[in-house]
Amino acid sequence: MQSEQQFEQLILQYQQLLNGAEEIAKMIEKEDFDSAITLLRSREQLFMNCKCMRRYLELTQIQQKQLDKILDEIRNSELKNIKALEKGMDNIQLELSKTQKSQKLQQAYGAFGEGSNGNLVNFED
Repeated sequence: MQSEQQFEQLILQYQQLLNGAEEIAKMIEKEDFDSAITLLRSREQLFMNCKCMRRYLELTQIQQKQLDKILDEIRNSELKNIKALEKGMDNIQLELSKTQKSQKLQQAYGAFGEGSNGNLVNFED
């Protein structure tokens, strides 16, 4: 009986992790990275609790299948979040590169009309 209650508690905690992953996805969409990081940090303790519970809990095959299913959902959700963050990082890197090139042009040719000498700009950097 106690084992069943512990299993239900474990499932609830994993469900909280899944809900948290979905919340983080929404925050990433809204570019609310500070809140996403805060939520990620608060979930660490929940992950540790789940890990400890699983270590000492003996599961039936049905329970194991149920647990595997929710773990797969969590994994998929977390992978989507990682890919969304990587895509965002790539976009930011692209914008940063454009801005840096624009700054180089401004610095090299910005004062050109004031009688200063022109410079060659290397965009390879």
